Amino acid sequence: MQTPKATILFAEDDSSLAFIVKDTLEDEGYKVVHCADGQTAIDSFDKAKFDICLLDIMMPNKDGYTVAKKIRKQTDVLPILFLSTKSQEEDRLKGYDTGADDYISKPFSMPELLKKIEVFLRRSKKLHADTVEDFSLGNIHFSFGNLKIITSTETFSITQREADLFKFFCEHQNKVVKREEVLINVWGKDDFFLGRSMDVFISKLRKYIKAEPGIVLETIHGIGFRFTVQQTV
Repeated sequence: MQTPKATILFAEDDSSLAFIVKDTLEDEGYKVVHCADGQTAIDSFDKAKFDICLLDIMMPNKDGYTVAKKIRKQTDVLPILFLSTKSQEEDRLKGYDTGADDYISKPFSMPELLKKIEVFLRRSKKLHADTVEDFSLGNIHFSFGNLKIITSTETFSITQREADLFKFFCEHQNKVVKREEVLINVWGKDDFFLGRSMDVFISKLRKYIKAEPGIVLETIHGIGFRFTVQQTV
């Protein structure tokens, strides 16, 4: 029996759509665990190891937001893609805030879904293959691999998305970077809703570094950002 490309947790209460998606993914070489409601998805996640999650939002017995929050309490690196008919701005922002990596509106094309799955699995594998990278920024020590920002007074445990964003700024310190450049390099695309989510993450990063003199994450209005680091002597 051929080894599956990856194991997918797929939560969807629409039986017709679930059959089509599951059948297509299995034809492409994936192992798919389908759950018809949110609680079953949570139970399945607790019992097995998955490489990516596809979550409907409106489901019985706990919605997709609740399932995503449960998953994010245990891992920050597992890709989560929401599949939903709810396409208003507030729905998308709530999806990103609960830990989603992407948000796909129904109806969607299977080639698009397959491509997104490939992209996120490739990114996830690259992340796990990367060696631990450390950055010294004045009085701040940032351990990308261990998801830690250590200041002179406090140690912060951060999420993988916060680490990816902070790493990008560390690699481009003392330079002006455009908003779209940050989005494409950290999120994979330049999208209005992702931009709103990025602003939330940047506010969090500023809180971590606010007590350190000479280290500023500045917004350049209409352009992007500048991460200024004055190294201590």
